[in-house]
Amino acid sequence: MAGSGQIEKYKLYVPPLEELCEVLYNGLKTNFADAKVSVMECPDLSQAPFHFPAKGLCGSPRVTDVGGVPYLVPLVQLDKIYNMNTVAKEVELPGAFIIGAGAASSRTLGMNAELIPLVLTENEEKSAVNVSYYSSINPADGTCMQEKYRDRFDDCDFGLLANLYACEGKAGQVLEVKASRRIGEDSLVTCLRKTLETFYSDKSVALGGTFIIEKGQAKIHIMPREFSTCPLNSDEDVNNWLKHFTVQAPLICQSVLVSWDPGLDLRLEHTHCFSHHGEGGHYYIDTTPDIVEYVGYFLPAEFIYRIDRPSSTRRIGRE
Repeated sequence: MAGSGQIEKYKLYVPPLEELCEVLYNGLKTNFADAKVSVMECPDLSQAPFHFPAKGLCGSPRVTDVGGVPYLVPLVQLDKIYNMNTVAKEVELPGAFIIGAGAASSRTLGMNAELIPLVLTENEEKSAVNVSYYSSINPADGTCMQEKYRDRFDDCDFGLLANLYACEGKAGQVLEVKASRRIGEDSLVTCLRKTLETFYSDKSVALGGTFIIEKGQAKIHIMPREFSTCPLNSDEDVNNWLKHFTVQAPLICQSVLVSWDPGLDLRLEHTHCFSHHGEGGHYYIDTTPDIVEYVGYFLPAEFIYRIDRPSSTRRIGRE
């Protein structure tokens, strides 16, 4: 597949992990009754409950914002199809382990769907391993329907937009974030992002990783199977078009967040989740603050790559 278009590279600020522990803890404790941030060896992500195609989140960490919401709204641009193997090369890490949040390729699926990417991309010695999930609206009853990508498809394509964390998939030290009993208004991801934005006010810091909602419920959305034929010109239009669900823990989430946009027209946070009980999609926030429990593993990225930035843009549809 040909390249994805223009590539812009920006060097991010990478704080020491011990410093990040203190910074993030100070932010989390204002939003959660219980919080803890520590440096630890990344758990083996190839094991339960993750079952990722790599062991860890370490080795040349980087994030990328591919395409964007302007390719979806006000009206969809169906020609915007990308490939994880190509993206790995474009972020200068062939064979990268890639996680995050994006849209599935409608050319492959024949419909619109949320993609929860989990891909160990190809290199000269091996083929890609794609254990991604995708969530769509069940046409029979309108419920959430989560499926394993490789059960039906054998490519590594996606469409329209994605926010991705790429690394070598190695073991190593990461940030472990624990938080429970939400007392503030922000989701875990928004709280982390706002904390970084406040403390590193003149720098751009990005985190990528995975977290588990161990107890409680969460609000998610799934895009309809059919793209809107009417222009979606406001956040209200987008919200009315999306299908919203309350889903049950345990949920395994993949997240990318950036504290500050250095002029690349970024989506500052984006999180998708999957489960082993058939529910998944775009995560907003937990809906059971009194009992919710989170545990997550994150690492600051060294670079951000802006791939195929839309030439015209609006802020709608980015929540």
